[in-house]
Amino acid sequence: MSGGVDSMAMLSLFAGVASGSGAGNGSKGGWPVAVAHCNFGLRGEEGEEDTELVKAEAARYGVTCYTRNFDTLGETERTGESTQMAARRLRYDWFGELCREHGYTAVAIAHQADDSVETFFINLFRGTGLRGLTGISPVRGRVVRPLLFATRREIVEYANTNNIAYREDSSNRSTKYLRNKIRLGLIPRLREISPRFGETMRRNVERLTQTQGFIDAAMGLVHGEVVRHEGSTAVIEVGRIEAAFPVGFVIYELMSSGWGFKGDAIDGITASLERGDTGRRFYSRDHVAFTDRGRILIEPIGDNDPCEVTIDDGQTRAYAGNSVYYLQRIDIDQIDTLAAPDTTALIDADRLTWPLTLRRWREGDRFVPLGMSGSKKVSDFLVDAKVSLPEKGRQFVLVNGNGAIAWLAGRRLDDRCKITTGTENVLKITKEII
Repeated sequence: MSGGVDSMAMLSLFAGVASGSGAGNGSKGGWPVAVAHCNFGLRGEEGEEDTELVKAEAARYGVTCYTRNFDTLGETERTGESTQMAARRLRYDWFGELCREHGYTAVAIAHQADDSVETFFINLFRGTGLRGLTGISPVRGRVVRPLLFATRREIVEYANTNNIAYREDSSNRSTKYLRNKIRLGLIPRLREISPRFGETMRRNVERLTQTQGFIDAAMGLVHGEVVRHEGSTAVIEVGRIEAAFPVGFVIYELMSSGWGFKGDAIDGITASLERGDTGRRFYSRDHVAFTDRGRILIEPIGDNDPCEVTIDDGQTRAYAGNSVYYLQRIDIDQIDTLAAPDTTALIDADRLTWPLTLRRWREGDRFVPLGMSGSKKVSDFLVDAKVSLPEKGRQFVLVNGNGAIAWLAGRRLDDRCKITTGTENVLKITKEII
């Protein structure tokens, strides 16, 4: 429980206080109920106040309350995950521990209908397949989401009517995050256009979910016919896919659901199949795929795999290691300032030779750090920057088609690729850890 309106309303429902009966043992329906609250150490005093509210309300309802503090930023440094990904993993791992230690059989999460609609648009903008458009699942393993029937507005009205205490996370008002941009900007406009937008979207998501369920059942049969295993390597025998089936769609469903490949990587491997290429490698977070004589071979990424990814002119995304790189061509007039975070590179596009390559850095790699006139070893730059050993292992370089390093990804642009007064065309690359 976060202490926000959704989770506090859910607590009141589970504890049975809305009817005025009191919680007693926290199990009006005969179920033992407890509260689990995480403080991720990201919001200072505000986070501490959330914790105190949750503990006080749980005590008032007579419900056991478990709390835990996490060093989330330390975890992101150790693993290379984004803050949100690390927090999610820490949270769910702890929930699993509580279930095993105390015999709880379900974990209730307070996602509601608006969260599901927002997830639909987030995945739509990221170019997901149908599976990503099915919103948030009401049940997945031991995780249940009992509030998906209600909108945020309905939950707030319920909380205010029943005098339920809750806190508002100040980060919910920031448009820094895509979800908040959708919540605060896009969806209100859509509601203006269609007052029944929420109800319509819920019906749409329900139909898409049913469609995906049908596809999953069919793909289970297809998988048994076209996928085989040779040790740790999975082999997709493309020639065994029924001629009446859309081959690209079948490949997409197999590779995205089975091994976590994304749209651009799957499009690339499908194009390689059509050209008859062999050997070019495509990556998901944990697996590498390549084509060989009409087959797709998929295996876990080895420790020594260079994770070398080719980026063609016009490509908009590339996946390497634990990150996705977004590429966008922009006109110099669109740039207000050259100041950019380390995760963004603004490159003079006319200084690039295509294709580009993303790969792990190697001993002996050199580049000219932005602002310097001479070259420097990548290894020395990382030492000077006090980069930890795990982070070094995750460090990638963007290599120009002429063989020179253009960007030490997420850290420093090469001076030879910087924007100058003569620049006309800009390639903007943004790194996002997934």
